[in-house]
Amino acid sequence: MASFPRPSRRIAATLVAACLVLTPVEAAAGTAAPAPVDVPRVEGPLPGAPPGDPASPDIADTSPWLATDADLAARGYVEQEFLLSGVADAYSTTGEPVAADVPYRTRVLVRRPASPAAFNGTVLTEWQNVTAGYDLDALWHTDLITRAGYAWVGVSAQRVGVDQLRGWSPARYGGLDVTGGGRFTADQLSYDVFSQAAKAIRRPGQRSLLGRLRADTVLAIGASQSAGRLTVYYDAVLPQIESVFDGYGQIVGSAPTRAGAEPVFQVLSETDVRSPARPADTDRFRRWEVAGSAHSGWFGYDYRRPLLTRDLGTAPTYRCDRPPYSRVPLHHVLAAAYDHLTRWAERGVAPPTAPPLEFASDGSKARDELGLARGGIRLSQVAAPTALNTGDNSGESFCRLFGTHVPFGEATLDRLYPSHGRHVSAVARADARNVKAGYLLPADARQNLLDAARR
Repeated sequence: MASFPRPSRRIAATLVAACLVLTPVEAAAGTAAPAPVDVPRVEGPLPGAPPGDPASPDIADTSPWLATDADLAARGYVEQEFLLSGVADAYSTTGEPVAADVPYRTRVLVRRPASPAAFNGTVLTEWQNVTAGYDLDALWHTDLITRAGYAWVGVSAQRVGVDQLRGWSPARYGGLDVTGGGRFTADQLSYDVFSQAAKAIRRPGQRSLLGRLRADTVLAIGASQSAGRLTVYYDAVLPQIESVFDGYGQIVGSAPTRAGAEPVFQVLSETDVRSPARPADTDRFRRWEVAGSAHSGWFGYDYRRPLLTRDLGTAPTYRCDRPPYSRVPLHHVLAAAYDHLTRWAERGVAPPTAPPLEFASDGSKARDELGLARGGIRLSQVAAPTALNTGDNSGESFCRLFGTHVPFGEATLDRLYPSHGRHVSAVARADARNVKAGYLLPADARQNLLDAARR
């Protein structure tokens, strides 16, 4: 019998749709069956720990790029790396299909509870950020994720990140490619590659990315440029394909404008809010804005600095016009947002709304007499401040994303808080309001109170 090439998934879906008997309404609307998302081949977990020489010719002597230095075992977690491969469809940034069944091979990094009993059932699937020229797990926060029992999966979907991996450790990553052998260098495959990672997460079995864990809810999350990629995905690609994510977390970046079935939660730092014009909250969309926080603040910088020093030989430094790195813990708000997004996706319980940041009549952000932004979600670091934290800065390179942090002088502190106890009480009151409103988890409020008491 003669053999024939397998039709692409998109062509196959179109043929199936054409053979269906449509109702008049469906026919008028031009309804077509969504293209199914392939389940990729999974290899791994890869060997290699603790971090070794990335230039070693033996993969067993190498380690994952930016492997965490947190003691995951003490938290009941494991870190594992896998390779995903298969064929992916290519899309333009407007969602136009440009090619089908293009071979690819990439990696995913998994940090998850070792025991099913410690797993909360939700997987945070991060589109790795490549703005710095390498994969960055911008939304990995050790305490936030391990305390709650989330699994986290970082997906290398873009050419810049994969190319850097190939050069950094040829033994470990030399076979990776998300360009179809150089044919698609503008990340046209990235959307389908990211989708297929979700299918691999959901698939149980011997080659499961989650081991013995079984995912109830799979969320797509992305920060900054990656949020922009997810915006294209949701607005332009998702309407054509099988839905594989239950909800979307758009962090410090853009959000979709399409009204879709899957809930979308946008969380912005003060840096990211540049206009009083905003989309309205709906039953499928929420937007939170966090006063005093930065697009890339202190906590992410402090965590990644030793990892970049280890893996690159040095961590980047910057000369900003004002002291950089806001200390307002945006990740505390993210901890609450992930819990809300999970409930929203699973049970339809929408998150609370939040007040927006305020703008002055001249179009600039409104500020109080201390220089702190008005409005927005006001964590105790802003509502009971000991320093000026803002989302603004300037200077070289990425300085505009770091915000500022300027501790108050003794005279200002004495005027604000005649006694240390007054400050501790102010912190407790501010965070009690945030917990009640749903913007802060009790564990983070307790930590803020402990920090204030130690000052």
